[in-house]
Amino acid sequence: MEFVNSLNDRLLFAVPKKGRLQQQCLELLAGSDIKFHRHNRLDIALVMNLDLALVFLPAADIPMYVGEGRVDLGITGRDTCEEHEAAEPPTETTGVRELLDLEFGACKLQVQVPEHGKIQTPEDLVGKNIVTSFTKLSEKYFRSLEEKASQQNGQTNGESGDKPLRTHIKHAGGSVEAACALGVADGIVDLVESGETMRAAGLKAIDTVVESTAILISSKHPSDPKLVNIITNRIKGVITAQKYVLCTYNVERKNLAAAAKITPGKRAPTVQNLDEEGWVSVSVMVGRKQIAGVMDDLTEMGAADILVTKIENSRTT
Repeated sequence: MEFVNSLNDRLLFAVPKKGRLQQQCLELLAGSDIKFHRHNRLDIALVMNLDLALVFLPAADIPMYVGEGRVDLGITGRDTCEEHEAAEPPTETTGVRELLDLEFGACKLQVQVPEHGKIQTPEDLVGKNIVTSFTKLSEKYFRSLEEKASQQNGQTNGESGDKPLRTHIKHAGGSVEAACALGVADGIVDLVESGETMRAAGLKAIDTVVESTAILISSKHPSDPKLVNIITNRIKGVITAQKYVLCTYNVERKNLAAAAKITPGKRAPTVQNLDEEGWVSVSVMVGRKQIAGVMDDLTEMGAADILVTKIENSRTT
């Protein structure tokens, strides 16, 4: 009871308790200086340096708790948010606000069918059996296909969504990719990351329902908006630091304009005079994925003493 009472004055932050997003979430929290100790078998952890408590929940449940205002913040996939809002449309007081795209956990919710089967298009699946763990998004997707087909056939009677769905959507919590091979489904709607599992099961994708990454979400009325803003800025700083490195180099002033075209920076390079006449030192943020090519180009145009430094954290606009 004493532990529960200690949550009363804390912002509640839901994070995945397991699965594909959890490890990267924990690394993001560590980079944001959110310090906590999670006791064994407890799904709640008090943060030591902020008025914050972490609540470890299944990623698919996080949009519900945030949307109803039971917790203030959450990290989950965009796919789970859209599934929740397809089931529980947001109102003025319920539903979630997306604060940040966290740019990890990329995947696609795709319509998949047997690779060598007769079905080649999503329209071929209308009226057939679909197995998925995303039943509401799948219902929405196939209802749209059925309505489009009705309009093309000149059947416009009835309000949108009033007609029973002709496509049969069945729920499966796991191993969805086996449904076609077992004869349970003609097609499935499932998440794809690398596509290896899909190909191993003899399936191919014929359409994408949702493209997803991990996102930071909040309730529409968080208990401490100021702290929400602080946490959002910290996480945003970590994401920026992960995307960029700091490149420092020396270059003759006469070549500065050419160097600036290679390294324009997020806003502009920082330039300082050197004691050696005619030379300047340049510091600039460069995309981590581009840095090798940038160093090659700088060397070719005459830059010297090129150094690359990892950015631990940042606050940028």
